[in-house]
Amino acid sequence: MSVATSSGGSSSGPSVSPEARRLVLLRHAKADWPDVSDHERPLAERGRKDAPVAGRRLADAGIAFDLALCSTAARTRETWKLAVGELSSRPKTVYEERLYEASLGELIAVLNEVSDEVKDLLLIGHNPGMHALADALSGEAEGDLLPRMNRSGFPTAAFAVVHFTGSWKSVEHGIGTLTDFWTPHG
Repeated sequence: MSVATSSGGSSSGPSVSPEARRLVLLRHAKADWPDVSDHERPLAERGRKDAPVAGRRLADAGIAFDLALCSTAARTRETWKLAVGELSSRPKTVYEERLYEASLGELIAVLNEVSDEVKDLLLIGHNPGMHALADALSGEAEGDLLPRMNRSGFPTAAFAVVHFTGSWKSVEHGIGTLTDFWTPHG
């Protein structure tokens, strides 16, 4: 899962610079409230409209994802199904039950397990986790993105893009730069 590192001593080969990585955190689109368990809640009509718009916005950003990790909840799976259809290519997708109702620590633990072969990762999940993770990882931000994200509360179908350098195992608080934050209605 990780890139081999040097064990110290003198190095006869060229130095290897840390790998640039991009993490996109997509909150599921607006869900309905029928008489089903929370895990099985489907998207509302607005959510079915917003999810493909988020997918188009991601496509316009030119991000070619290596991997998508999606919560197993019905609303996240449906959001992903509608958003991925707008991308130029479909990344490998893993439905990860640990993303449902995940705490900040649990989300970081999942990221720490990602293979270092993955440069661009999309995580489709829930609040408050998506907002907490974007905020925690963003030690820096371009322009007013961080206060704008924090004022908005990370609405449904919103996404944040965080860039960092290093291994997925090194993901921790303050490691990255928030380079984009998008909401469908703002």
